[in-house]
Amino acid sequence: MSEDRSSNEQKSWLNKLTQAFAHEPKNRQELLEVLREAHQNKLLDSEALAIVEGAIQVADLQVRDIMVPRSQMISIKANQMPKEFLPSIIEAAHSRYPVVGESLDDVIGILLAKDLLPLVMLDEQPSFNIKDLLRPATFVPESKRLNVLLREFRANHNHMAVVIDEYGGVAGLVTIEDVLEQIVGDIEDEHDVEEDSYVKPLPSGDFLVKALTPIDNFNEAFACEFSDNEFDTVGGLVMSAFGHLPKRNEVTEIGEFRFRVLNADSRRIHLLRLTPLER
Repeated sequence: MSEDRSSNEQKSWLNKLTQAFAHEPKNRQELLEVLREAHQNKLLDSEALAIVEGAIQVADLQVRDIMVPRSQMISIKANQMPKEFLPSIIEAAHSRYPVVGESLDDVIGILLAKDLLPLVMLDEQPSFNIKDLLRPATFVPESKRLNVLLREFRANHNHMAVVIDEYGGVAGLVTIEDVLEQIVGDIEDEHDVEEDSYVKPLPSGDFLVKALTPIDNFNEAFACEFSDNEFDTVGGLVMSAFGHLPKRNEVTEIGEFRFRVLNADSRRIHLLRLTPLER
């Protein structure tokens, strides 16, 4: 009986969906209207609608619209030894880094942080050569459409590409996560803060802080006295200090703290890394 009931419910759902598309949309806007009507009729939940809309609209975006710009890239120089570049890797907590030669325009490969793990068990050797650990770099133009880039990422099993401008110089970086976030929204990773808390301490002594942390909670956590007269959240306080909507890896200092933007979109800041300053 339960199987029959499930089958009937599925047929009913399919019939409703078929009815929703009975009038074939003639352009993308009409298609979006049909999908939103399906949402209103409870054929699609809010999350499914947002994903479908993101998948449709991602074809309108180019790499330049979402890339990490050149000025915010964290790179490693090919002539550096581990003791020189490891602090930057630990600070940024990314999984991949471009390795450059004479200049930022000379990207010779991509270093995966996990490929450094064997060094933990060994004393540093004078013969260390970072080039032995590099993976080939993928280069894409700023104008490449995101739907095409995503297809290439999947086909080639790449996760990062170096973005090139019209003159052949490095314009920035783009990752598969950057593309997917345009479809499904922000993707949390192991560095994100627990859903039921605002602050997460890190082994280094820094903290991850949600931008939506109420200033009262922040003051209580860090024994400080920031005013909440103008802003309710830490994100508002930090945005005011920048004077503009900051992008990922921008840094500002407020009082006894340094704030680095870890996650932000075109509308607001999401996640910050806080470093207490020694005065």
